Amino acid sequence: MTFARFTRPGLHRLAATLLAGGATLLPAVAPAQEDETTLTAVMHSGLRVLDPIITTAHITRNHGYMVYDVLTAMDENFAPQPQMADWEVSDDGLTYTFTLRDGLTFHDGAPVTGADVIASLNRWGARDSGGQFIFDVTESLEAPDDGSVVWTLSEPFPPLLEVISKQSAVPPFIMPARVAETSPDETITEYVGSGPFVFNESEYEPGVSVTYEKFDDYIPREEEPSWMAGGKVVNVDRVVWTSMPDNLTAMNALAAGEIDYIEQIQIDLMPILESAPGVVVEMRDPLGYVTIGRPNFLHPPFDDKLVRQAALAALGQEQMLATMQGDPEYYNVCGSIFGCATPLADETGAEIVTGGPDPERSKALLEEAGYDGTPIVLMAPTDVVSLVNQPVVAAQALREGGFEVDMQSMDWQSVVQRRAQQAPVGEGGWNMFFTNWMVPEISDPLINVMVNGRGDDGWFGWPTDPEIEEMRAAFVAAGSPEEQKEIAVRIQEHVMDNVNYIMMGEYLIPQARRETVQNMIQSPVPVFWNLTKEAE
Repeated sequence: MTFARFTRPGLHRLAATLLAGGATLLPAVAPAQEDETTLTAVMHSGLRVLDPIITTAHITRNHGYMVYDVLTAMDENFAPQPQMADWEVSDDGLTYTFTLRDGLTFHDGAPVTGADVIASLNRWGARDSGGQFIFDVTESLEAPDDGSVVWTLSEPFPPLLEVISKQSAVPPFIMPARVAETSPDETITEYVGSGPFVFNESEYEPGVSVTYEKFDDYIPREEEPSWMAGGKVVNVDRVVWTSMPDNLTAMNALAAGEIDYIEQIQIDLMPILESAPGVVVEMRDPLGYVTIGRPNFLHPPFDDKLVRQAALAALGQEQMLATMQGDPEYYNVCGSIFGCATPLADETGAEIVTGGPDPERSKALLEEAGYDGTPIVLMAPTDVVSLVNQPVVAAQALREGGFEVDMQSMDWQSVVQRRAQQAPVGEGGWNMFFTNWMVPEISDPLINVMVNGRGDDGWFGWPTDPEIEEMRAAFVAAGSPEEQKEIAVRIQEHVMDNVNYIMMGEYLIPQARRETVQNMIQSPVPVFWNLTKEAE
């Protein structure tokens, strides 16, 4: 992909200076054996949380796909495909029988059994938005033998396969039963999966470096890879994720051949790589991302709907997206909570945020709510290319709308850990944060965790919203796509009124790699199987 329209003489002079110098600050990683092939990647964030069920953080999800496998997986046509298991569904739609494929082995040498699957699904179902709905109608989940699982429902749940095959938010990764029996409210402490890579715990430096080694006993499926489905063939011996919070440093390291891949490239710095030989800049995912703001419903002031509506009025998509991306070719003003290019797209009620900001309306709503001027704590990550601008823009807009704002800077992994805390603000809690989702992660009411209204069992922010739960249940029971669309529009209207979250628009972000790295799967989730690395 060519980005010539971004060419600027000043940036090219800067590029020449940087590339000529060749000096980078690389975190230390353990040396590989001379005959090993190691791929070194700079991901969007350092990895600190290792439990892919306890959080929706993308870096932890990416880690999950390295170490664990899933029963079924979504292909590039949004169709569920067998992965660890094939399945049969009874004529009445109440019984799903999963048969594990031969040769499934955990990294410690133990075979994968039905008991492991059941424990893993139970833990996942307690945390995941769609999984909670499935378990609401689960009559039994049993393993008649080591090689099969029978899932019996009390009433049909037509999208069951789509929910357990989803590639993101919280995929149902399969773990050994002894690990999966950990409470869904506690973090696992053992990291044994059956996926294509083994997590090297001895070389793990939280937030700095993480090493994965090829699992020699992994048996890939025979099908061609397609998104998260198909054969996961590993062609490198080791993958090392090394942290470089400064995007310019990472670009310099890529141009010098010191690293092989960067997950996210800052748009206004792309010309630096245009003149770098041996580097490819491209879009990994044409569907892109959405960026959103999430208020905390548990504590003042966002426990008051009027205050949430004031925040919605104060913020405007165009200003935020333009600051994030610069070039309008890489963003889209979009008020649909399910994404503007999805089957459930609808922008009803979104005019306030797509046409905003409206600071006077925000001030009027705050006055009506009796807002006392207590500062809201806005968490602001400093080390993720696609998240550094939102809090800065939002803080200024909220202040212009009458809010007092305490913007607290921290790295993204600190945000990930702190947003899980329900404590009041004075005891280390928070009022608002911004994050990003891939469009497939928010495309329907079962996958989109921000429309979960189950209070403490929901996603960070924890709204208790019986009305939206009734609509989500109606969506599951809907008899046609047309009926589902009608319900989705009602959910859209409700979210815009209740401000379950603030939709701030869609954007694209490129990745970069050395030309020596070939055959990367063009999936929304970055994966490291199938690719090859040639010698420089």
